[in-house]
Amino acid sequence: MTGLEEIVRRKRLDLERKKKEVPLAELERAAKVAAPIRDFPAAIRRPGEVSLISELKKASPSAGLLRKSYDVAEGARAYERGGARALSVLTEENYFLGRLSHMVEAKKASGLPVLRKDFLFDPYQVFEARAHGADAVLLITALLDRASLSEMRTLVRRLGMAALVEVHDAAEMETSLAVGADMIGVNSRNLKDLTMNAAAFEEMIPLIPRDRTIVAESGIKTVEDVRRLRALGVHAVLVGESLLKQPDLERATKILSRAGGG
Repeated sequence: MTGLEEIVRRKRLDLERKKKEVPLAELERAAKVAAPIRDFPAAIRRPGEVSLISELKKASPSAGLLRKSYDVAEGARAYERGGARALSVLTEENYFLGRLSHMVEAKKASGLPVLRKDFLFDPYQVFEARAHGADAVLLITALLDRASLSEMRTLVRRLGMAALVEVHDAAEMETSLAVGADMIGVNSRNLKDLTMNAAAFEEMIPLIPRDRTIVAESGIKTVEDVRRLRALGVHAVLVGESLLKQPDLERATKILSRAGGG
């Protein structure tokens, strides 16, 4: 069983329990009165700039515990002061030690739009995201067939949120474009074995139409990385581990955001 399969297996078990504890109808009602939506796509696409989406997560399967003292609200404030344009919040509980409440905390602590980053495959999870204040959600093409991806993206848009559709190879790129994805994330990390493909951005970004918003994910650490991606036509970079390992989040964020022209 691959890393991704194991994460999703646990996620499905957790989801069965959640559906019994909180019926879908209750989530739908909560979604209608959730915190107003902030415009995620507008925040990260600015002429001539590479925007920084800073990530909040306590741990990851590849890096282990990232910060012993993990304060979501303070992290959100530090990222905002440092020039981040948006936040990505990990809500997966078993392997990333996330919580849905972390989105609520991040949104209250900052004025930035918030992306729910998790392994979403069921419409219930989309309502769950909106009920907890998400402005956007990550949809991983590797988890969904074309029909399911289209269904999930349609629901996300109906609830007023934005969908960042993540791809890892040319086949997934074709699927994302077929369902009309207008915000595409290229992830250089293989979710099955957690290895990195150093050439992923150069291989994949030229396949994306110029009218789509392009986000580069994973393996971005330095000013040089941001400048390289800017030259490739990327609109935003999503950075987590390399920031979270720094003692001064605000300073580290400023360095990368300035590299993008922010």
